Amino acid sequence: MFATRDDLHAGVQAVYRLSVSLPNFPLEKYEKAVAGIGKTEGERAQKFRIGQNIFRDALMEYWNRSCPLSGISSHDLLRASHMMPWSDCATDAQRLDVHNGLLLSALWDAAFDAGLVTFDEAGMVLTSAHLEGAAREALAVNEAPTLALRDEHRPYLAYHRNYVWIRG
Repeated sequence: MFATRDDLHAGVQAVYRLSVSLPNFPLEKYEKAVAGIGKTEGERAQKFRIGQNIFRDALMEYWNRSCPLSGISSHDLLRASHMMPWSDCATDAQRLDVHNGLLLSALWDAAFDAGLVTFDEAGMVLTSAHLEGAAREALAVNEAPTLALRDEHRPYLAYHRNYVWIRG
């Protein structure tokens, strides 16, 4: 039961975002898009681009078209970041799982990809000792909100902490 039309609209949007974030939705879309593409190097590159675009679109929906850390919503400044890197994933399902991704602004993405920042089990930012002071300030690390995580995110973030993040 929704009290107002605006409440109903917000509820419908939330249900839609949840539906596109289901682990099989991006994979099904990818499998349809690459059906019939072969295995040559050029065809693999085409599959990669198709997969990346589907993954990014799914993350845009899941994270409500904005970086959860900076609030930036400019499409050109947002990146689809994998917690477990694309090349380390064993399956296409892992590569396309929205729970293996964060929608980050370009600076947060660069720091995350380089292993200079990661997140703990609760979604709090962790920084590497190698993250320079100017970058800490530009990222506003001390004011970064806690990520709203689901249980499905945690194994991927654990992978990032163990194999990508630079601790010392």
